[in-house]
Amino acid sequence: MSALSRRRILFGGAAVGAGALLTACTSNEPDNSAQVNTNTDASANPNAAAGEKVVIGFTAPAADHGWIAAITNNAKAQAAAYPDVEFKAVEAGADAAAQRAAISTLVAQKPTVIVMLPHDGKELDSAGLEAMKAGIPVINLDRAFPSQAAFRLQIKGDNYGMGLAAGHYIGEQLKAKNVANPLIGEIPGIDSLELTQERSAGFKTALAEYGFKVANRRPAEFTADSGQAAATALLQALPKMDALWNHDDDQGIGVLAAIKQTNRSEFFMVGGAGSKAAIDQIKADNSVLKATVTYSPSMASSAISLARLIGQGKGMSDLVELQVPKEITLASETITKDNADAYAKLGF
Repeated sequence: MSALSRRRILFGGAAVGAGALLTACTSNEPDNSAQVNTNTDASANPNAAAGEKVVIGFTAPAADHGWIAAITNNAKAQAAAYPDVEFKAVEAGADAAAQRAAISTLVAQKPTVIVMLPHDGKELDSAGLEAMKAGIPVINLDRAFPSQAAFRLQIKGDNYGMGLAAGHYIGEQLKAKNVANPLIGEIPGIDSLELTQERSAGFKTALAEYGFKVANRRPAEFTADSGQAAATALLQALPKMDALWNHDDDQGIGVLAAIKQTNRSEFFMVGGAGSKAAIDQIKADNSVLKATVTYSPSMASSAISLARLIGQGKGMSDLVELQVPKEITLASETITKDNADAYAKLGF
C-alpha cells in the first residue's frame, strides 16, 4: 500500500446533537441503511421547521473502506431529510492536490456552508482557509485542520477514547475472571498514522490502571488481508492469549478468519469502529468477538445537521448559547451483547 493510500484511510464516536435520534433512512432516501437524525417534528423541535434555503457543499475521499462509504452515504441521506437543504457534492479526486482543486471550484460556486472530510487535514488546511476567507463556513469532518482559522466547526471521533474504552473493557473482564498476569494482544492499523498512535496510547493508559500491558503487538493496514496476516503472526507469537484488541472492524474480518483457521478460542476479542457485521456477530455470541468500541460514521449526518443550523444562523436547542459550538469530539462507546440491539442503528 502506498503512502498516499495510507493517508486516505481513516476510520471510524457516537452521534451528536441536542436530542437527536439516529435511525435508518426511510425508503425515499439514498440508502435505507444510513444513519440520520429524524427529529424533524417542528412542534417538538423548533430547529426542524423549514427555514432559509441552505446550499451545503460536500467533499470526501472515494469509498475505499466501509467507513468512508458510510460517511458519504450518511451525508447524502441527512441532507435529503431537510426540504430546505440543497446538497452539492464534488469529487475529492485521488489525492490531496486533486481535492484542493475541487474545493476551489466549489468555493467559486459560493455554497452557504462546506462540509469536508479531507484526504489529509494538514495538506488540506489551505483549502479550509480559502473557503473561510471567502466567507463560507467550513465544517471540518474528522481529519483535523491544524489552523483554527480554517474551520467554523470541527467534528471528529475520539481515537484516544477508543483505546481507553477497549482497555477498560478488557481490564474489567480480566479482573472479573481473576486473571493476574494476562497475555494481551493488539492489532492496530497503520502505525505511521496519528490516529493509530492515539488509539494505542489510550489502550496502554487504560490497561495500566489494572496493572496490565500489551504482550505482543502486530500492526495491520486497515484491510481484511492485512488483518489476517497480522493476526496469524500474533497467534504464532502468543501460543496462549487472554484478550485481544483489533483496532478496526473491517480489518477484523481477516483477524477473525485467522483465528478460525488456527482453531483458537481461549481468549476474547474487542473490535473497533462498530461495523454492522461486528455488532451482529457480538449479538450472536458465537465467536471470540465479544465487544467493539465505536467510531461511528454517523458523525457525517450530524455534520450536515449542524451545517444547516450554521447556515441559518441557529444554535442547538438544548444549549444555552445561541450558536453551534466550535469543536465537537464524539464519545467512543462500548458495544456488547447486552446493548447490541440499541446500537445496531449505528452499525455501518
